[in-house]
Amino acid sequence: MTRLLIHVEGQTEENFVNDVLAPHLYNVGYTNIRAIFLGNPRQRSRGGGVRPWDPVRKDILNHLLEDRERISSTMVDFYGLPCSWPGRAEARKGRKTGSERAIAVEQAVLKDVSQALTNFNPKQFVPYVVMHEFEGLLFSDPDRFAQGIERPDLSCQFQSIRDGFQTPEDIDDSPETAPSKRIERLYERYQKPLDGVQAVHAIGLEAIRRECPLFDRWIERLEQLVLVRR
Repeated sequence: MTRLLIHVEGQTEENFVNDVLAPHLYNVGYTNIRAIFLGNPRQRSRGGGVRPWDPVRKDILNHLLEDRERISSTMVDFYGLPCSWPGRAEARKGRKTGSERAIAVEQAVLKDVSQALTNFNPKQFVPYVVMHEFEGLLFSDPDRFAQGIERPDLSCQFQSIRDGFQTPEDIDDSPETAPSKRIERLYERYQKPLDGVQAVHAIGLEAIRRECPLFDRWIERLEQLVLVRR
């Protein structure tokens, strides 16, 4: 049996794990997949938002300790990531690419968690940082994105945004130009928990993997862990 617990920041990511990612990973060989909100249970809110590192760290450590055989992961946006998170300040320095920023945080988080536990197998924990936020993944296929939210008239505008970047994960993260902000300017009624997951269903997991190397790297790591255990 291979169990997987994914710490997420909000309802959109929870829905994505349960409705899109879990069916794929069950087919690979996982026997139990669960999404859980990050941080102190009393502070959790379906409104989302990444918590400061201390309560998140405590939560992750507790779950790793309560089941030493279970694989744990995270799915959090780099956009809005609190300064208290390991690697976040370093990731913001210099001229790092989006991939370099995300991986810097992932590695720092893994190091911090590993140092806090004894006899810990680092393969049990697979941090993943979405670069820059969940909505960036939706630009993997602008046409299907527009169809998924029942706004086919926005297909060309979504494509124009996508064409300005090497990958959907490179769409930047300023308060004015983050992926979600770009979408909201074109579609004021956009609702992340509902529209975001509907769009992912329309786009398909394979299309996102083809267009988003960081996302694909995460899924491949999870796939390899269960295959090794077979």
